[in-house]
Amino acid sequence: MTLDVAWAIDWVRRAAAAVVEHREELVELDRQIGDGDHGENLTRGFTAVVAKLDALPEPPALVGDVLRLVATTLMSTVGGASGPLYGTAFLRAAKVTGLPALGPDGVVALLEAGLEGIVARGKAVPGEKTMVDAWAPAVAAAVQAAEEGAPASEVLGSAARAAHDGAQATIPLVATKGRASYLGERSAGHLDPGARSSDLLLAAAALAAGAQL
Repeated sequence: MTLDVAWAIDWVRRAAAAVVEHREELVELDRQIGDGDHGENLTRGFTAVVAKLDALPEPPALVGDVLRLVATTLMSTVGGASGPLYGTAFLRAAKVTGLPALGPDGVVALLEAGLEGIVARGKAVPGEKTMVDAWAPAVAAAVQAAEEGAPASEVLGSAARAAHDGAQATIPLVATKGRASYLGERSAGHLDPGARSSDLLLAAAALAAGAQL
């Protein structure tokens, strides 16, 4: 399957649907170790993204155009930390995907840029119980799959599976970054809400590409 503008739009719509479907889960995860607004914030943001897509007179020409629309909308509609973090991730990804379609290397570039954006904005590193713990293994898996000659859809599938595993691996971690770090040892035993939403977003991207998860 070609990862073109139609794929990018399908990704966004699937991501919005996943966020809405898992809104209560994200609220509860964030209530346990944060301020409880992650599910509400992302639902508001991605609902606004879909509304903007629906209002376009014609589809964007490039994959990066779709990602830039996501970035600017999330930055202007999502409060807390997640708006700037995801906004920066999609903005950085948009800058390296100004193409009609992505191949395996394009998928890797998208994911690497997204991770770089999150790290630049949040100053987090792997192991601190943040969304980086989902994105970092996703990038590593994508790089490996691309080097092994996998098609773009499977590169994305490998990334999504690694993101899911990475998110689950945050459960025993003690948070040392963000609001959850205020809880210290009591943050252990909880799935990080940002890592979980990253898992959902990357799974949506892979499913839109036709990958098996």
